[in-house]
Parts: sequence; C-alpha cells; structure tokens
Amino acid sequence: MGSTPAAPPTWSTPAEGARLWFAKDTLRKTLKIAVIVGTLLSIINQASVIAGGDATAATWTRVALNYVVPFCVSSIGFLTATRVRR
Repeated sequence: MGSTPAAPPTWSTPAEGARLWFAKDTLRKTLKIAVIVGTLLSIINQASVIAGGDATAATWTRVALNYVVPFCVSSIGFLTATRVRR
C-alpha cells in the first residue's frame, strides 16, 4: 500500500539536542513559526513607530527580538516533545 511515515526524531544528550535544533527539518518548521509570529508581533507592537518615521536602533532591536523569541520558543517546544530520557 503506502509507505509508513518515518519515526519522529528523538534526542537524549545535549549534543544530540543541539544537532536536532539546527537540523534542516527542524529549522524549516521553527523558522516558519518565527517569521509568522515575529511579523505579527512587529506589526502589533512597532508598526506605528516605524510608519511614523520614529524608529530608532532600539525599535529595530525590538523587531529583531520579535523574531528571535518565537524561534527559541518553538525550538524548545520541539525539543521538549522529542526528548527521550534514559
């Protein structure tokens, strides 16, 4: 019939977790989440400042963090769901 789906990746050591964090398939998922959530947060929190021409370096730092935080949260969530305790 059809092929069986591959087992989800797992990890148990910090080195394995780090490899999984930066694995191509993991990054494809977590970066997509970061782009969507980061864009929404930036629009909600900084759009008026940017559109008004009042953006400073601090504004752009906040915008960058709007992408970094959801990337980290989604990555940690993924790692938490795939961890195998031995």
